[in-house]
Parts: sequence; structure tokens; C-alpha cells
Amino acid sequence: MAQERRTIWYSGTVQGVGFRYTASRVATRYDVTGRIRNLRDGRVECIVEGPIEQIEAFLEDLGEQMSGYIRNVQQETTSYTGTYREFTFSL
Repeated sequence: MAQERRTIWYSGTVQGVGFRYTASRVATRYDVTGRIRNLRDGRVECIVEGPIEQIEAFLEDLGEQMSGYIRNVQQETTSYTGTYREFTFSL
């Protein structure tokens, strides 16, 4: 199964609305690892690694749950690194 790493930047009303908590809860349903954190510029950055199909499903699920808050999404795909052991969120 092919694996990859994706970095996703969400903008809109994505801070102070439970976005990071929701992402970490949704991630438990999928075979993914990574982290999510708030950025100083008001965006949220999500780094996720795992099987491509699992990443796609996770991102779709998260996008559906938080659709009312997301205005823009930017993504970058790179090689899988195995950096993370679980999916966490930073304060």
C-alpha cells in the first residue's frame, strides 16, 4: 500500500471553533498519523501521513465536518517519513 505525507493549510474561521479537536477525533477512525496546529496568521496546519486511501478518507471526513468554517484549503504532497507515531494536536 503506497504511503505519503501531506501538509494541508486551512483558512477561514478555523481557530477557536474546535477544529484541532475535531481533526484529532476524526483521525482515530483512520490509519493515519501526524499533527494539527494553529498558525499565527489565523490558519490551521495539518500534517498527515499514512496510506493514500486513508489520508483521502480522513481529509474528506474532516472537510465535511468542518465545512462551515473552511474558506480555503492548500495542500502539498511529499514522501512518507514515518515521523509521527500517532495523530496529535498542539496548543
